[in-house]
Amino acid sequence: MSGQWRIAAALIPMVIGGCSTSVVRDSAPDDTGIDFSRIPDAVPRVEPKSHYGNPESYVVFGKRYRVSDSAEAFVERGLASWYGTKFHGRRTSSGEVYDMYKMTAAHKSLPLPTYVEVTNLNTGRSVVVKVNDRGPFHDDRIIDLSYAAARKLEFTRSGTAPVEIRAIDPTKPTRSIERTQPAMEVRLSDENESTVTVRPATLAAAAPGEIAAIEAAPLATARTAETPAIFLQVGAFSSRDNAERLRQRLADAVSDIVIEPGDAAQQPLYRVRVGPLTSEQEADALADQLVDYGIHSPRVLRD
Repeated sequence: MSGQWRIAAALIPMVIGGCSTSVVRDSAPDDTGIDFSRIPDAVPRVEPKSHYGNPESYVVFGKRYRVSDSAEAFVERGLASWYGTKFHGRRTSSGEVYDMYKMTAAHKSLPLPTYVEVTNLNTGRSVVVKVNDRGPFHDDRIIDLSYAAARKLEFTRSGTAPVEIRAIDPTKPTRSIERTQPAMEVRLSDENESTVTVRPATLAAAAPGEIAAIEAAPLATARTAETPAIFLQVGAFSSRDNAERLRQRLADAVSDIVIEPGDAAQQPLYRVRVGPLTSEQEADALADQLVDYGIHSPRVLRD
């Protein structure tokens, strides 16, 4: 891949402190015919720390890196890169075999393994990956994603993308969600005011490919002189049927769910929003309750 370099993973499967400083040029596979939108995100689960790849500190290119004891509340922004064919089938720093078609990543300091949500700040697309490797050892990059993860985040051609990383706590009772479509910043239209209420219900697990990434863009700027309405965007789909399925699933949990048709990258996009809400406090409370229904970190939008 143009401009993409990485420490040879085969040389650092167990103790990174003694790794080689050789570099290998990476490249993309011939993936014609592969539907990357159907590759499932990593599903967070409780795992013990890896026996390998978690030293107190290690040195690469003369620079010392320290490994964190915990990923609790970890959030980071910076550039993401990716790695592909040169390391496919080789051992990662945790000892697992690298598969460029799975949703994994490398990070310099997070404990192995750690599950993180990665959001492309250019597009709003989000994926969940398992951090099981070390890298990237470039000052301007914070995470190296598998080729599949980079494809789903749409930056394999550019090589890098600005991202936000958020660690996921696998001990929380959330349901796994397959994230396959982009979550885009939306322009909201005025709607009749109403209050969203949460009703006790059990939400069935989503079918593969149904639920998209949660909106990850910053709060939209108010466009009226009056107090702006507040919404939660909970999904975005290229298929209206999938958007309708999510609306029906959440109908047992919340009221006032809206599907907003639009387009992105010259393709139809159907955004699923909950609201309008009356206050940020209500939005925060609703977001906390939606976690139990498999909605991860919905973003507050203003209109």
